[in-house]
Amino acid sequence: MSTLQRIALLLTVIGALNWGLIGFFRFDLVAAIFGGQASAFARIVYALVGIAGLINLVLLFKPTEELGRTEPKISRT
Repeated sequence: MSTLQRIALLLTVIGALNWGLIGFFRFDLVAAIFGGQASAFARIVYALVGIAGLINLVLLFKPTEELGRTEPKISRT
């Protein structure tokens, strides 16, 4: 997994936690930290989380071989 993919995964987790807080408690942590949903910093965070989601969506459809996963090979001798 590349550094970009790891950052995208981290941002996606942050976004998921924020949506969980919104869904369960009606509390938007990003807006609370950055001064409201309309502030420039909050909008940047929302945009980065959205882009990270798109990057992870691409990862979802990559073949296993491209992700670097290998199954153990069983030798039949």
